[in-house]
Amino acid sequence: MTVGVGLASKTFIAKVSAPEIGNTMSVRVRFAPSPTGYLHIGGARTALFNWLYARHTGGTFVLRIEDTDQARNSQAAVDVILNGLRWLGLDWDEGPTTGAVTGPSKGDFGPYFQSARGEIYQKRIQELKDKGFAYDHEGAVRFRMQREPVLIPDLVVGNVTRELTDREKMDPDFVIVRSDGVPVFHLVNVIDDLEMKITHVIRGEDHLSNTAKHIALFQAFGVEPPKYAHIPLILNKDKSKMSKRDTGASLTNYMDEGYAPEAVLNYLCLLGWSPKGNREIVPLEEVVQLFDLPQIIRHNAGFDLDKLHWVNGEYIRLMSPDRFETLARAAFGKAGISLDGFAPDYIGGALKSCQEKIKHFSELPLFGGFYFKEVTEYDSAGAAKDFVAEAKPRIQKLRDAFAALCVFDAATLEATLKSVAVEVGVKTGILVHPTRLATTGRTVGPSLYHLLEVLGKDRVVKRLDAALARIV
Repeated sequence: MTVGVGLASKTFIAKVSAPEIGNTMSVRVRFAPSPTGYLHIGGARTALFNWLYARHTGGTFVLRIEDTDQARNSQAAVDVILNGLRWLGLDWDEGPTTGAVTGPSKGDFGPYFQSARGEIYQKRIQELKDKGFAYDHEGAVRFRMQREPVLIPDLVVGNVTRELTDREKMDPDFVIVRSDGVPVFHLVNVIDDLEMKITHVIRGEDHLSNTAKHIALFQAFGVEPPKYAHIPLILNKDKSKMSKRDTGASLTNYMDEGYAPEAVLNYLCLLGWSPKGNREIVPLEEVVQLFDLPQIIRHNAGFDLDKLHWVNGEYIRLMSPDRFETLARAAFGKAGISLDGFAPDYIGGALKSCQEKIKHFSELPLFGGFYFKEVTEYDSAGAAKDFVAEAKPRIQKLRDAFAALCVFDAATLEATLKSVAVEVGVKTGILVHPTRLATTGRTVGPSLYHLLEVLGKDRVVKRLDAALARIV
């Protein structure tokens, strides 16, 4: 294949050798974020789709930090990206063993950093100059862009012809190295994809406008461009593009608010891809088997926080006890509540009573923290209603009935409370509410009789005594 690139007075012909992509060459994809802020949910979705395609094809997933803009980059932003990918479980497959690495994905390597690849860029810039594709201009370096439309074959969007704008027809050349000596995004992006032998570029559709320049650069270097797959944008409910300022845009929010990473991954899969049967809960292992680029939906994806909330609740409800405990321990630890010193059976019973009731792990410390710390404060509205003088004899009678039990299980506790209610002539709820408040400090929580069983007789009686002591 030959590609003609028109210059001022003659045409340079670049020989293009097509790489063996497909069955004869392993797929290589990359995620290349810029560390200028938090990890956007759209960026996380792009990383996921690249990771899925690499895992589906048995290929390689490369992580590359595009940090050439030193004025806007920060190590804190790099850490946010790496921590977000680790939280999602999107492990990358190769990278340097030295450099500014805050922690490996697996093995002893980190991601590639563009800031460490300056020598490579300088050699490639000189190559373009030597071939006549680049030239110095007012302290900068410009690329001689071809003068005819560029055909962009895309695995998702289809064939796109990029026509020159009226301004570009006058001067289609563009800067590849700024006057301060820093190479621009278009150049380093292409050089890195070339050097890293990237076979497929999977990225947001907003990058489609850049692709004509990238294809021209690849051709100038004498190589076939990678296959492109521009995935649909993520939109807000009002159909506007989701920006960094929009609700739900930051992956960090989901980490902080107690979402299960597997639930977020599941939901991100559905933003632009769909399995057969319109299923919404699909295990990641199955997604890896099913995922392929032709299945990516062409139209833009609408972000629905309520749906993500529902997916998260489903994952929590269906989670194995061990997995639930792992995430629960992290949530409790973040809230300063330690589970150390409690028997495994006690922890298991406490967590089981909470699992089907919460939608986020951030809810868990308030919802079930009473299991692992003493109750020293009571809901003020509940106390004003239920911890009143006329209630004290009833609570005392129930306390004594509980203390006399030989069997302290949910069924026995329920029968006992109802029996006491009949004896003192009140409805069951008149005893249920102060009992919950006394033993948990709150007016809502796990099933009362089950939480009493888990707490055990000694804790329940002790907490009822403490509540009785404050009723005057």
